Amino acid sequence: MCLGLEFLILAHALPQISALLFATLYILCHITLTHFKKPAEFTTVDDEDATVNKIALELCTFTLAVALGAVLLLPFSIISNEVLLSLPRNYYIQWLNGSLIHGLWNLVFLFSNLSLIFLMPFAYFFTESEGFAGSRKGVLGRVYETVVMLMLLTLLVLGMVWVASAIVDNNKASRESLYDFWEYYLPYLYSCISFLGVLLLLVCTPLGLARMFSVTGKLLVKPRLLEDLEEQLYCSAFEEAALTRRICNPTSCWLPLDMELLHRQVLALQTQRVLLEKRRKASAWQRNLGYPLAMLCLLLLTGLSVLTVAIHILELLIDEAAMPRGMQGTSLGQVSFSKLGSFGAVIQVVLIFYLMVSSVMGFYSSPLFRGLRPRWHDTAMTQIIGNCVCLLVLSSALPVFSRTLGLTHFDLLGDFGRFNWLGNFYIVFLYNATFAGLTTLGLVKTFTAAVRAELIRAFGLDRLPLPVSGFPRASRKT
Repeated sequence: MCLGLEFLILAHALPQISALLFATLYILCHITLTHFKKPAEFTTVDDEDATVNKIALELCTFTLAVALGAVLLLPFSIISNEVLLSLPRNYYIQWLNGSLIHGLWNLVFLFSNLSLIFLMPFAYFFTESEGFAGSRKGVLGRVYETVVMLMLLTLLVLGMVWVASAIVDNNKASRESLYDFWEYYLPYLYSCISFLGVLLLLVCTPLGLARMFSVTGKLLVKPRLLEDLEEQLYCSAFEEAALTRRICNPTSCWLPLDMELLHRQVLALQTQRVLLEKRRKASAWQRNLGYPLAMLCLLLLTGLSVLTVAIHILELLIDEAAMPRGMQGTSLGQVSFSKLGSFGAVIQVVLIFYLMVSSVMGFYSSPLFRGLRPRWHDTAMTQIIGNCVCLLVLSSALPVFSRTLGLTHFDLLGDFGRFNWLGNFYIVFLYNATFAGLTTLGLVKTFTAAVRAELIRAFGLDRLPLPVSGFPRASRKT
């Protein structure tokens, strides 16, 4: 009787726990977007535009909270399983059970569909709408135009998905199943979006892993390897003084001067001098321990990721159980999903977060999406919508991405395990091989290039008048 009462109380407490977790994520995302939005768009003279932008911002906050929840979904599930395995009968963690985890997976899947298919298109059309010609101006007129545009877009996407399903699987039963909007159409559409997100992660993650080393090198103070910082500071100050004198007295030179170019050179020299001052004032521990330790951690995490994927490739060739699949049951806390126990689960969580951060960094470093990078207090509303959509696509594909690469053996819950392409051996095998090859190639190229550049700079070879290799050599006749 008491046990049944406890389960009844926990069943009623699950919606409150989910709402509390989502409210926390929503507040964090709202604070983040507030620091990136352009204040002029929310304090305009026209109250209508300000109201529209506020509504769109709330929709973006909801979408970003769903994206953050998708990122935390798999790590939270792995840690919860280890906690339940270590403390099976602890009274204070009775709320942490399989029903809660399974419900969170279903909610993230539902809200991801809702945000990608309805909320974000509505937010974009809402900010760009002006109302139908001849209709009464106001927010309500914009809502009418946005709803009409959203219905037309839904019909267009529905037709495209129906045609794509007919091309891929030319079966009458599969085409008729698309008429079931809730049970088949939305999961099928989300499967296509997730597949595009997984492909985007395949391209962005190796690029971000290579980018992590250069970004870390810029943030931390490098050790002094055969360098004379005093000499570099003296040369930088001398060049800055010479350029400043040339700007202040342009008539002293008989050649025409480009003042804009001179100002840019002065700013570059001032930035270089500030960095040199920072390196000179840094302590010996910060120079000689912080930078090598950070680089060693990045190298270790990247190498461990490649090693895990390589082991998973061998498992795919040997055992069919290594294929990613969905978990139908909701029981957790029975067996560990890592051969190393809790320590292996912690490593899995660290690798998942590391690859997600690397994928975001690679996404914003790619030439195609570099212009989408948000700016502090200077990001337009349409740019915020684009960032939220891209981050949601990347984060919602993270559980499938991690399970496909074998970073964890935690099977996909809910509708995440219903994707048809997860059962294709050739797609999964080629995906793992491509990721391992691209990551290894980028790691070797970045690490060797960084070491070579540091050695050249340390020995002063970059200041020698060496010939430029980009120009062709002169012929023997000449």
